[in-house]
Formats: sequence, C-alpha cells, structure tokens
Amino acid sequence: MKTNNNLFFAEPVDARQEARFLTLEVVSRLLIWMAEGASLEERGVRATVALYCIRPDLIGETTLEEIGHAGGRSRQAVHQLAESFRETTGFAP
Repeated sequence: MKTNNNLFFAEPVDARQEARFLTLEVVSRLLIWMAEGASLEERGVRATVALYCIRPDLIGETTLEEIGHAGGRSRQAVHQLAESFRETTGFAP
C-alpha cells in the first residue's frame, strides 16, 4: 500500500493567507517593474504606463501617445514599456 506524505493533502489551506501571499506577489512584481526605471522621471512614466494597462480610468483615459509626450518619450518607447509591463506581470487586457 502506498502512503502519501505530501503536506498538500495533510493541511487545510487558509484562504486568507493564500490571498495575502498572491496579493503580495502581484504588488511586488508591479513595484519591482516600476523601480527598474533609471531615474525618478522614468519611474513616473512606468507608473503611469502601469495605470494605463490596469486602470486607464484613473488617468483620465490618457493614451500611450499622450503619456509619451508628457514624459518626453516617443510613442514607440511608451508602447514598448506597456509591452514590457504586460510580459513582466502576465497582465493581458
């Protein structure tokens, strides 16, 4: 007879603890991605791009082109940041 010593089956899952862990993982990825900007200005552009990807209503439905213009970046550079954000976080619209 085979016994299963895997703790996955032995301990009940605490839903709150699991939710906190997952939330921490998401927030950590977001903050790390934003902190990869070389300057404070670049981090601000990255934060704005993250808002654009997650909740565009919070930035007044601003377009990526407008974000780039305000941040002194080309439209292509900002689109690349949005793509980088989506790849890093796994967030897909």
